[in-house]
This record gives sequence, structure tokens and C-alpha cells, in this order.
Amino acid sequence: MSDFPFGFGPPPEEPEDGKDGDTPDGKGSGSGSGSGSGSGGPANPFNFGFGGIPGMPGGSGGSGNPLEGLFGAMNPGDLGAAFQQLGQMLSFDGGPVNWDLAKDIARQAVVQETEGGSKDRSVGESERTAVAEAVRLADLWLDSATSFPSGASSAVAWSRAEWIEATLPAWKELVDPVAERVATAMGGVVPEEMQAMAGPLLGVMRSMGGAMFGTQIGQALGALAAEVVGSTDVGLPLGPAGKAALLPQNIDAFGEGLSVPTDEIRLYLALREAAHQRLFNHVPWLRQHLFGAVEAYARGIKVDASRLEDLVGQIDPSNPESMQEAMSGGLFQPEDTPEQKAALARLETALALVEGWVDAVVHAAAAPHLPHAPALRETLRRRRASGGPAEQTFATLVGLELRPRRLRDASRLWASLSDARGTDGRDALWQHPDMLPTAKDLDDPDGFVHGADSPAGEDAIDFSKLDEMLGRAAAANEKNDEDDKNDDEGKA
Repeated sequence: MSDFPFGFGPPPEEPEDGKDGDTPDGKGSGSGSGSGSGSGGPANPFNFGFGGIPGMPGGSGGSGNPLEGLFGAMNPGDLGAAFQQLGQMLSFDGGPVNWDLAKDIARQAVVQETEGGSKDRSVGESERTAVAEAVRLADLWLDSATSFPSGASSAVAWSRAEWIEATLPAWKELVDPVAERVATAMGGVVPEEMQAMAGPLLGVMRSMGGAMFGTQIGQALGALAAEVVGSTDVGLPLGPAGKAALLPQNIDAFGEGLSVPTDEIRLYLALREAAHQRLFNHVPWLRQHLFGAVEAYARGIKVDASRLEDLVGQIDPSNPESMQEAMSGGLFQPEDTPEQKAALARLETALALVEGWVDAVVHAAAAPHLPHAPALRETLRRRRASGGPAEQTFATLVGLELRPRRLRDASRLWASLSDARGTDGRDALWQHPDMLPTAKDLDDPDGFVHGADSPAGEDAIDFSKLDEMLGRAAAANEKNDEDDKNDDEGKA
């Protein structure tokens, strides 16, 4: 790590005879970029660098106008929005993430025309009616596949922008623990003896960190909003409780090239959304269990301080894409400790159990009614296994990559439980987290369902041994009766 993090360093040496400090036009540099000295001393006395911001101290360009490099290429009509965004970045003091900036960037992303995609549009009345009917019918079909009653009090059709607005509170809960680790690390890389002197600049650094996260999250959510088909694509309850939501525009895009009628695709996805709603609404501890696992995992994340120092030196507000690329390049390093491994296993297993249960239940409900249900099931599985948008965004925002193979293992386990114990016995395992299968059980579903590792554990009754005991007891009783009879005859 540098002795002078974030560009702090000694003042530049005075040029000899005024020659080295001359610019090509013959003027001194004191009135230019701030790297020299003017009448009031050095314009940048701490050499605080904004590397990558043309025209700013520590940046490139050396323009006499410090904003020329940042805004010179913009149209005059864009300057107001640019100044507003810059003001948001540097004045934000509301936590580790600038969520206002994140929401603005995400909403801007979905209204822009993209290569190979389409921009967001409003949801038509006919689409709202179709979604409501699909969820209603899906709930009827699910009644025979699970013991949990309906969990959706309403069904809504969202645009991409509406998805962003509705899910933002859940993303805050997921991302803030990780962002707080980074914010703490940003202050920690400044030497303690310099923190008092650099007090105001530390506040600027925190604002810049919040802006970095806000930019990254905004772009990630904007991209995800163009892909998701409902409110539970990542296996977590992102939307309001009891509100089943589908995105008609994205459903149309999902169905392109599948040769499956749109109505059937909508029904299958409505089954998945309604199944998630049943599970989360009738297992009250599940939401906090999942979000608590994310937070526990985040607490064990180690931030690469040297990487963070390099990152801050590369910040370029005029190029948000460079921020996202820089922050996704290995900033988070999970600690290799038993606690961190346990948190990771707990989170991966919990998500796999949720997704596996939904997969098994939806398959049972859809198979009698939807001819293309197996093909749609496999399409969604492959989408997850190939590292689809949900997994990529989750990994970017939380620093965690899910293991798609766990989905198939969990689905097979729930299906086996349903065959062995019925839907009531299968769903009863959700009564308490300690009753759920573990990561080890996902490796051996049949062993969990039928073996000693079943929920009854070692206390399970072995009926074969019980039969042997009863047989021996019966034989002993017969022998005792025979002996008593012989004794009575001898006495007579």
C-alpha cells in the first residue's frame, strides 16, 4: 500500500528558474491545473488526486477550467442534468450507498434503447387483466400441489421502472451490509495521524464511495430489470408481501424462439410467482432467515484495501461504466474462516431449498395442464445454470456466486419427500429452520428421505428391530407359559 493513499502526498517541488513549470504556451502552471502555486499558494495543497477526471486535480488535461474536461463534450442541454448528478455524488451523506443516484441511473437505463433490446414501455390494460387471470388460475392449480394456502392477496403487472421502484427497499437491505464494509475500509486506508488533518476530505471520500456503489447498483438493477419476469427471480422476496407480480414485456422477450404459446408461458411463470408467495407468506421466519444469511456472509467479507486505493484513484464520474468494471474486479475477498464458510453454506443451501421447493411444486401443478411444462422447466433451469442475470447481479452486488447445481439437488429432494410423505409431510419441514435439509442432505437426497439422516434423526424408530424384539418377547412368553403348565402338572 502506498504511504500516501488516495493521492495524498508532499507538495510538488518548485520548478527551477521557472522553466520546468512552464506550459507549452509559455505561461506558468500556477493558474492552470492546480499542480503548481499561485498567489494564494498551491491550489491543491494536499495533492488530493481525482485520477481519471480530466481537468481536476490529479487528473489529466491540465485545463484552466476544471470542469471543461468533464463537461466540455456535452451538449449545453445536458449540463443541468450533469451538474445535478455531480452534486448528488459529492453532497450525499445518507449511508454507504447513494440510493437516490442508484434509482435515477436504473430508471434511465430502462428507458434507453439498447442493442438487441427494447426500452421500457407502459403496461396495457389487457396485459394487467391477463396477469391477474393467470395468477388466479395458477393459485387454483397449486391447491393440489402444496398444503400452503394462497399467499397472493393481489396480482399486478409491472413495467421495468415499476419493478425498480417496488424492489428497491429489498435491495437496500441486501446491499447495505456489504457497502458498509467498503465505507469502513475507505476510512481505514487513511493513516490515523492524517485523519484529523484530512477530516473534510474523508467526508468527500465517503460521498464518492456512496456514489460509486450507487452507480454500480443502478446499472446492475437497470440491466436486471430488462431480464426479470417477476418479483422472485433471485429466490428472494424482493417485492411487497402478498403481491404477485409479473412483467409482461419481459415475458414476451423470454418467450421469443421457444415455440410455446404466450398464454402458456405466462401461466407457467405465474405458477412460479404464486408458489413463491405461498412459501414466503406462510413460513414467517423464512424471509429473515435468508436476509440474515446474506448479512452474516457480508460480515465476513474482507475488503482488499490496496485494490480499493487503486480504485479511488481511477474514479471518473464522466464514465460510469469504468466505475462498474473497476469495482467488479476483485474488490471483495471472502475470508477463509469456519464462520465465513458456514455463512456461505447456510445461504446457498437456504436459497437452493426455496428454489428447489418451488421447482418441484410448480412441476407437479403444471404437468397435468400445460403441455410444454417440462420444456419450460428445463429452459428456466438452464437459464440459472448458465449464470443468468439474476446470478450475475447477485454476485456483483453481494459478492456471492450461487451454485446452480444445488437447484436440481434440492428439487429432487423435495420431490422424493412428496412421494414418501405426501405434500403435508413435505411442507411440514418448513415449520422450523432446524427441520430443513442441510447442504450434506442435498448431496444425498434419498439418504435424508429414507435413512438415519431423516428429520427424526437417530431417534427414528427402526420397525424391523421392533418386530424382532416383539418376536423374542412373544417366544419368551410362550416358553414361560409352557414352563408354568409343566409345573402345575407336576404338582398335581
